[in-house]
Amino acid sequence: MRDFIIVGRGLAANVLAHSFQKHNISFSIIGKTELSSSSFVAAGIWNPIVFKRMTASWLAHQTVPFLLSFYNDCEERMNKRFVHKRNIIKPFVQEQEKQLWLKKSKNELSEFLNDQIQTVRPGEFKNCNIAGEYGLVEQSGNIDLPIFLNESSIYFKDHVVNDVFDYNELEVLSDHVSYKTIKARNIVFCEGHLVKNNPFFNWIPFKPAKGEVITISADVGLERQILNKGGFILKLAENTFKVGATYEWNDLTEEPTAKGLTELKAKLAQLVTSESSIINHEAGIRPSTIDRRPVMGKHPANNNIYIFNGLGTKGVMLAPFFANNFVFCYLQKQALNAEADVKRFYSLHKSAG
Repeated sequence: MRDFIIVGRGLAANVLAHSFQKHNISFSIIGKTELSSSSFVAAGIWNPIVFKRMTASWLAHQTVPFLLSFYNDCEERMNKRFVHKRNIIKPFVQEQEKQLWLKKSKNELSEFLNDQIQTVRPGEFKNCNIAGEYGLVEQSGNIDLPIFLNESSIYFKDHVVNDVFDYNELEVLSDHVSYKTIKARNIVFCEGHLVKNNPFFNWIPFKPAKGEVITISADVGLERQILNKGGFILKLAENTFKVGATYEWNDLTEEPTAKGLTELKAKLAQLVTSESSIINHEAGIRPSTIDRRPVMGKHPANNNIYIFNGLGTKGVMLAPFFANNFVFCYLQKQALNAEADVKRFYSLHKSAG
């Protein structure tokens, strides 16, 4: 009998699977990658700074060191490279932005903000729309999520059942669960925004957000940096870049839209000055909760049913840290982070019942 059935094939499920394996927790993975594309569409950026408020991202001082250790370990295990450390270029539009940057870089954000104001040199950052001065965010970068996810599927091939999970086939008993021919002590659902269809957890208040990105061909002088100016652009390959992203809370289809494309073209115009052609236009649904915190832990009425979800826009940063929290809660009964514990929504389950 396995310890867990993991339901899902995206970032949350795969990060949890790697964490389980590291700690000798046995598992099977059930799901189809085609069901929810957000993990494959996302640029996989980790950014320790919230630019709008010029504060550290939630738990950044803990999550950034942990994510680097985790993903580097996965690279070694799978013998593939998908971690890209990149400084984020943040152009200053107003003098007060520069002064706030200088102040924060010498105090509470010294770990993440370079305290030297940069000036664009002639010929630097070819065709990038950077005029004058800018700051650099350090300890930032991106994970090439398609490589991470595809390689994880290959790596865990003996654990994967490539099938749509059927809730009607799940039998929940007092000391284990049974799904078709698989028996496990527990089951954990990592389904992203498709949790809305989950009869065990559809009472959790999610607020999913659709995001669209484009892949372009252009002659742009960005190598190991990410330019952030009303949107982002980062290099994927020679003359190939990803640009994003949009936010939409009403249209939750996973199809790219004309409206999204118009918005992305406007973002692109703020980022680069060169001609470009669109190679691809994609969309996905980010699984965010109403309070923008992950949600994980036990079902209020079933001790062997768990959730690990709600990673939202910060999934690459948050997933390794909270998967580790989940593992040590299971193995050593350590407390879950209170802000991420599903217990905060238990009262909604009672009212739904």
